[in-house]
Amino acid sequence: MTIQKITAVIIHTFLFTLLTFSIAVDAANKDLTQEITIKSKRQSVDIKNKVASYLDDVSINQGSISIIADRVQVYSETDKITGEKYDIYLAKGKPAIFKQQLEDNSFISLQANEIKFQPNQNIITISGNAQVKQSGSQVTGDVITYNTLSEKLEAQSNNNESVTTILQPAQIKAQQKNNQLTTQDDELH
Repeated sequence: MTIQKITAVIIHTFLFTLLTFSIAVDAANKDLTQEITIKSKRQSVDIKNKVASYLDDVSINQGSISIIADRVQVYSETDKITGEKYDIYLAKGKPAIFKQQLEDNSFISLQANEIKFQPNQNIITISGNAQVKQSGSQVTGDVITYNTLSEKLEAQSNNNESVTTILQPAQIKAQQKNNQLTTQDDELH
């Protein structure tokens, strides 16, 4: 195989991976307008510092978003440039799990020892045994960051370890075919 063919395969695989792991912006925005339900065995709030802590068997649901963890802290930070406040959900577990239903009705699942979800900034960062799964395909690494607005996924590993991507072409092709049929059906109506 020539270098040009290998490069083309690598570029195609990379673009295909980004397409596969894209969270639909409309689905994400719709979820963020829904009611938030938080359940845990223990809860505490530091009113002065505006930090809420949820401990032991934590589950958070908002629309199709689901977070399951051993511990979740919710707090706000202020953007140094704009001065705008934004919420942060810091979930920890063995593993902590974030799931969301996408616009095409498939699910994306992110799991790691730590999940930092910044809904107002459209950022999800998972670290420590990080893994993203969608449609049977997966990406694993030490740290994975996903921007739900720009639909960019970045994965990295520590030391001499590799980021691993496993693609399931049959499932991806079926999903693409379903998306094309949905688009054609929408155009007819």
